[in-house]
Amino acid sequence: MASEGNGELRQIIFISGFKEIKGVFFMSITITERASEELNKRIGERNGYLKLQTETKGLSCDSGIPTLYFVPSIQEKEDILVETNDRPVLLEKTEHFFSDDLKIDYSDTVNSFQLKSPAQIINGRMTFIIKEG
Repeated sequence: MASEGNGELRQIIFISGFKEIKGVFFMSITITERASEELNKRIGERNGYLKLQTETKGLSCDSGIPTLYFVPSIQEKEDILVETNDRPVLLEKTEHFFSDDLKIDYSDTVNSFQLKSPAQIINGRMTFIIKEG
């Protein structure tokens, strides 16, 4: 289910913590060309999904660190599939990020994925983990 917003196609998702318009929540995730190239290189021929998740294990803070995973399957009771310009990205239904307009990028300078919003770099050195089946 999608809707036009600010001239962009935005995926409609039902999740608390995002911009609410008449009971429907909007979120946009863009994957840059450089990030897509690096993902293709690292994922290769594997089948699965990208998943953006906040990692809190072993951390003393409550907010956690946004982490990018490649997972073999969708957890239907836990995950929401968000369409992007490149490939679908999974979010946990309880996930809360700082913006409803996210960008996944790759920096050659720091050799790392980055999670950005229009206002800030949310994670400038985002870990990428491939989980095998």
